[in-house]
Amino acid sequence: MDSKTSSIPVQGKPAGRTILASTIAKPFIEEVTSGLNKLTFKPKLVGFLANDDPAAEMYANWTAKTCDSLGFTYELIKINKNDLESVLIKANNDDDVNGIMVYFPVFGDNQDQYLQQLISPEKDVEGLNFIYYQNLYHNVRFLDAPTNEQKSLIPCTPLAMVKILEYLGVYNKILHYGNRLYGKKILVVNRSEIVGRPLAALLANDGATVYSLDINNIQQFTRGDDLSAHRHKVVDLNKEEYTLEKVAPLCDVIITGVPSDNYKFPVEYISNGTVVINFSSHKNFNEDVKLKAGLYVPSIGKVTISMLLRNLLRLIDNKNIRLEKEVNEGYD
Repeated sequence: MDSKTSSIPVQGKPAGRTILASTIAKPFIEEVTSGLNKLTFKPKLVGFLANDDPAAEMYANWTAKTCDSLGFTYELIKINKNDLESVLIKANNDDDVNGIMVYFPVFGDNQDQYLQQLISPEKDVEGLNFIYYQNLYHNVRFLDAPTNEQKSLIPCTPLAMVKILEYLGVYNKILHYGNRLYGKKILVVNRSEIVGRPLAALLANDGATVYSLDINNIQQFTRGDDLSAHRHKVVDLNKEEYTLEKVAPLCDVIITGVPSDNYKFPVEYISNGTVVINFSSHKNFNEDVKLKAGLYVPSIGKVTISMLLRNLLRLIDNKNIRLEKEVNEGYD
């Protein structure tokens, strides 16, 4: 009998394992600590909270606790959303601020996109600036081609997801870099512009066939069956032929990020041994998912925060590379 479609394990004892975000984050926290120790100053990250979302405040508290424990300076500024534009401009021009983040949503419309682009790309720790998004979608990994010294930033949550999949062994290290998800089918239940869509693009650019689900339809992100394309392409799939019930059992990985307490992914659509990951602050799976999942990651917040600080150090590295280049050009 095919292990992917066989019945639930005998006596309800899980055959798989639940992996905590704190376990996955540990090597990245060590990497961040090592990078911080090489600096001669204490980097400062400023977070702006302009909403009443409990999940955003929880994320801010986790960020503050992690920064404090590692030796970063973190300042949380709670502010009226109508004043956010002016304080972002001020932070952009403050030499003491190395990184800026905003806890979205703020207005919940196109004005949020404007605020994302208002943050200087040199301080955008979340990697939401258009420059970074364009590079992600076009599978460009550096900011300064052809020298390729300054790495482009990847949005924190999609980057955290990649690192989690690497940790879980979903990425095949024997394959060439950039093709290591070749042959994998991944379902992403979320197509937001901040997480879901860039995550689908990122995974497809690494070789996966990604099914991206939102309330309207399912889209397929892929570089082609043979990965002949340099970057992914997106296709709207036929609603009758491609349903969640038909697609989910085919997938090696199922990732959810539905921001609702009421949403639960149907466990009967999950094949035995599937890797299951939830990045929502809400529980998108009931406990019985552990009877089907090979590996189950119930939340990823601590990995996301480690990627946030990793991005902060990368911004500082990129700035130092630019300054060194300017100095060297001055001697020419």
